[in-house]
Amino acid sequence: MLRRMPLPDAPAFHPWGNSHQIVLAVVASVMAVMLVLARTNLKTAAERVFGTLLLTIYPAGLVIHALCGSLRAQTVLPLQYCDIAAIAGGLSLWTQRQFWCEVVYFFGIAGTLQGLLTPSLSYEFPDPRFFLFFALHGGVPVASFYVIGAMRQRPQAGAVRRMMIFSLAWYAVTALTNLVLGTNYAFQCQKPTQASLFDHLGPIPWHNASAMLIGLLIYSLLHLPFIRRSKV
Repeated sequence: MLRRMPLPDAPAFHPWGNSHQIVLAVVASVMAVMLVLARTNLKTAAERVFGTLLLTIYPAGLVIHALCGSLRAQTVLPLQYCDIAAIAGGLSLWTQRQFWCEVVYFFGIAGTLQGLLTPSLSYEFPDPRFFLFFALHGGVPVASFYVIGAMRQRPQAGAVRRMMIFSLAWYAVTALTNLVLGTNYAFQCQKPTQASLFDHLGPIPWHNASAMLIGLLIYSLLHLPFIRRSKV
């Protein structure tokens, strides 16, 4: 039986404070290391290790939240946009399937990268949830750029359409879950407390429609560099 761990009092997290800047430097370093390993005979091993780490973030999160006393309806399901991106990232690194590579590329850069730069986080170092948050929001962007730059798994024809259908299906499941459980997955019912793109998407609940339109725009822009090789 899991026992709740006592946590030392820690100051509230502040975006772009010292701990955040250190995390950004670490993420950049991991990206550099992955790109270097991609040019060696350790490429496959590095991809599988990193993919496994991404796939274990969700179950590790359940344990961490249970130990910290924050396991509840809002944290128990892998329904956040970035949770989907992390799972897709792990699957893409293990399988190299085109669909999962596209999901982690579009989801990771359109959404998770914003979470890395403008974190909606209240837990400061050394709280375990601080590490959990940045393992997710740092690992996914690394995978997003890696599948494009090192694995050469670029978006194919119809990628924007596929990602919008996938996004709308996920959004519908998430909305139903929020309705039944009274949760706020994907910030559908309440905006983040920290400053973010959501602040510019209109009032609740109309910001959800704006988010979908912005998603289409960002997906289209992300596909633009590959438009010569395929058609949207």
